Amino acid sequence: MGISSGHVRLPIPSVPDTLGIVNFQQTSTSATPAAAPGDGRSSRWQSHREERRRELIKSARRAVHALGSDASMEDIATAAGTSKSVFYRYFGDKAGLQQAVGEVVLSQMQRRIREAAQSADTPREGLLAMVTAYLQMASTSPNVYTFVTRPAADADSAQDPGAGSAALGHFFDSVAEMIAAPMRSHLGDGKEAVIGYWPKAAIGMVRNAGEQWLTTPASPAKPGQEAMARQITDWLCVGIAPELIPSTRT
Repeated sequence: MGISSGHVRLPIPSVPDTLGIVNFQQTSTSATPAAAPGDGRSSRWQSHREERRRELIKSARRAVHALGSDASMEDIATAAGTSKSVFYRYFGDKAGLQQAVGEVVLSQMQRRIREAAQSADTPREGLLAMVTAYLQMASTSPNVYTFVTRPAADADSAQDPGAGSAALGHFFDSVAEMIAAPMRSHLGDGKEAVIGYWPKAAIGMVRNAGEQWLTTPASPAKPGQEAMARQITDWLCVGIAPELIPSTRT
């Protein structure tokens, strides 16, 4: 979706955002190292740059949410009320911006999925809670989700092409471990073949089914979010065997 260049701020429509995929407040548990005596100016400048970077990431998320996952750096910068040279200075290129936004978004999704899993009493309830949280977070802004989970398209990217996929891989590895943990407790010893392979396979099913669901146009045939979460959980736990059992003829 193209928009004219310049420095006119593009109004971004307000949207419901209970899960914080668009309007988020950056939090960090890592403290900034204490500045040595005499370098207060340097410390203030570094703090300013970090704050400015967080603001740009937030602005980029809002722009992508409104404009689509194919929004260009110029589109994003115009929506943010600045120039694309500012984004290039902080992120290098579009791939760098995708990586930076992805690190924030995926971290929030991971935290939300972990919280959901911790509230469950059984492995199956945990699976349902995690799948539900994943679909909720992704569907809050499909544009942002697509922006951070697909490979960067910049041919001239200066970023390591594996950087973004590494963050995404770490996210799905972490979720796979969340799935494996209750299974180890539930299945006991001697099930390493299942515990070692099934969680990664499960992640593949959840991601592919979830992304297809996200991109499917609304229609009476499209399951709602809760129904989709339950259907995916059923596939994970019992497969499609019940669907293959011949109906009893009367």
